[in-house]
Amino acid sequence: MSEKPKSKRSLMFIILISCAAGLGGLLYGYDTAVISGAIGSLQKLYNLTPMMEGLVISSIMIGGVVGVGISGFLGDFIGRKKVLMFAAALFGVSALASALSHSVEALIIARIIGGLGIGMASALSVTYITECAPPAIRGRLSALYQLFTISGMCLTYFINLWIVNMGNDAWLTTTGWRWMLACGIFPSFVFLLTLFFVPESPRYLVKAGKLDQAVAVLNKINGPIIGKQEFASISNSLIVEKDSSLKQLFKPGLRKALVIGIFLAIFNQAVGMNSITYYGPKIFEMIGFKTNSSFLATSVVGVVDVLATILAMFLIDKVGRKKLMSIGSALMAFFMLFIGLAFYTHYGNGMVILFLILGFVASFCISMGPIPWIMIPEIFPNYLRARATGIATMFLWGANWAIGQFTPMLLSSIGGAFTFWIFCGLNVICFIFVTTSVPETKNKSLEEIEKFWVPKNKKKNIA
Repeated sequence: MSEKPKSKRSLMFIILISCAAGLGGLLYGYDTAVISGAIGSLQKLYNLTPMMEGLVISSIMIGGVVGVGISGFLGDFIGRKKVLMFAAALFGVSALASALSHSVEALIIARIIGGLGIGMASALSVTYITECAPPAIRGRLSALYQLFTISGMCLTYFINLWIVNMGNDAWLTTTGWRWMLACGIFPSFVFLLTLFFVPESPRYLVKAGKLDQAVAVLNKINGPIIGKQEFASISNSLIVEKDSSLKQLFKPGLRKALVIGIFLAIFNQAVGMNSITYYGPKIFEMIGFKTNSSFLATSVVGVVDVLATILAMFLIDKVGRKKLMSIGSALMAFFMLFIGLAFYTHYGNGMVILFLILGFVASFCISMGPIPWIMIPEIFPNYLRARATGIATMFLWGANWAIGQFTPMLLSSIGGAFTFWIFCGLNVICFIFVTTSVPETKNKSLEEIEKFWVPKNKKKNIA
């Protein structure tokens, strides 16, 4: 039985609502990229130490950890859509407050507020798409979050480059960085506006007892025949699993799902991509690029980000999640090894290291970039999905904080070579865990994936 949408109209509907939810990635992408452009000016303006430089960047992750921690509970209490709208509003307030700040302490507080919004959106955007999308195209649709994240980064790199070229270094230090941060109001407004036109998640509607609304949304997504089957499947899943206590996550079966979810969340960050994203201009200046050319090189990285993520969207539901992560982590280890070697031996010019970095970026964007965001909501059962995804994403934001905080300290203390070799080792660990422990979820319904975690003795009883 095919579970694809039955008409062009239903296919267009699910694409549109997935795009609307995926726009949450714009918030994450914009902030990730914009701070890489502003941090050099902030360092000069406030004479930041490497530790404070890391804190300015990582402060948004502090809010992010709290945001994802409460997102699941809020999502189950008032619905996915309302939480996403609140997240968009928070980020808009943060962008304005950051641009108007006149002390590093005020900037850090504003970024923590923005982190609350980004954290909530990062957990629930993909959860929403996962709960709406048909299995056959769920991977591609869930990857929209990562595509919007990467597109937001790429666009922001060029905005940063444009602002850098508007004035001299003195103007950039006093004023230019404020324009960079203020532009964050626009993605928050676009995200908030589009959310007015999307329905609530059908799985949340069933859980909340709004059955007629759930049926209407499922029929619009899948057509009446499959919509009816999906409604029955969701209802049965929620009836069978009446105990929605988080304690269930620590029992045999789901405990393995939790470990895998946390691992994917941590290694989405720990493989080293955000060290390049947050500190790209600084890294390129270390290898000989001037200020403007370092921003241009970072913009080239953004273009490769987008192209590789688009490629991933076509591969995820065909090649499979596990295979892509295995290939990607192996390639990332290879590129990190040689990036570190180039720094250590000083062999090769800046362009050689740039091409190695582009190879790493492309490998990340077809594997550990989008796929953890897709798989984390997939692997948890309906009755715990929002909260379990929030817990896993807390670890993602915690790892994100560590990368933002400690990368400048590592670069200044042990240098580029050993910093990148650390990331090489982490990619080797990622490869081993993915190949030995992560299941394949390609073309599986959410209810089929739930059965992966049923303990063996219960499977025998069911049989």
